[in-house]
Amino acid sequence: MSGTGTTADDDPLQTAVWRLRSRACWADAAALLPPTTPAASLQRAALLVERCLYTEQGWEEAEDALRTAEAQAQSDDERGAAACERGQLAYAATLLGVRDRADEARAALGRAAALIAPGAPGRALLDFRRGLLAENLARSPQAARAAYRRAHAGATAHDDPLLLSFTWRHLAGLALRDGELAEARHGFSESLRIREELGYLVGTAPALASLADAETDPEATRLRTEATRLFRLLGGVPTWLARQLTPPTATT
Repeated sequence: MSGTGTTADDDPLQTAVWRLRSRACWADAAALLPPTTPAASLQRAALLVERCLYTEQGWEEAEDALRTAEAQAQSDDERGAAACERGQLAYAATLLGVRDRADEARAALGRAAALIAPGAPGRALLDFRRGLLAENLARSPQAARAAYRRAHAGATAHDDPLLLSFTWRHLAGLALRDGELAEARHGFSESLRIREELGYLVGTAPALASLADAETDPEATRLRTEATRLFRLLGGVPTWLARQLTPPTATT
């Protein structure tokens, strides 16, 4: 979930990985990273786990990559990062109805919390993912908000703009749920701005759709139309966005 590969001084490999990832080509990006080192194995696993969440496909490949990363991890940070990805994969499987792995997700993220030191770069991503569990599995918006705020502060401290785009969006979603329209619009707008600046194309359609939910017509329709265009351009990815873009069926 980091913004690796988005700056001009990054190495060519990471730039290529980022460009493929941002255009929903996770398998191609992962193919550029042979699992010969713990760092490469972790990054490869993270890409394939992200593909599962966005496409609802590739579960076995993600599991295989994750097992390799877990086997190669040597330091607490590496073991914590692998546990964080394990928790995210289990969360995605539960959220998308593939299989209920909620207990595994909680256990893996708890293990990651014990391994990743407070203030370490990987802690912000862990906090964000614990917020996802609290919001979408435990149905605890207060706990989710606290976790997202910790993640937001960590992403700011470690200059991780991509993660900031996620924390802005999810904090805005909670604000929208509470009827705080101005706060929601601000958060969704910040998320969209960051993703457009980074060229994170696969995340731009969800950002547009979220902002549309906080706007009124004609702006809401314009945003939703643009989100639909990008969604189709990427071949219907992320798959779960289709439900948000489809107008509700009229009832009699």
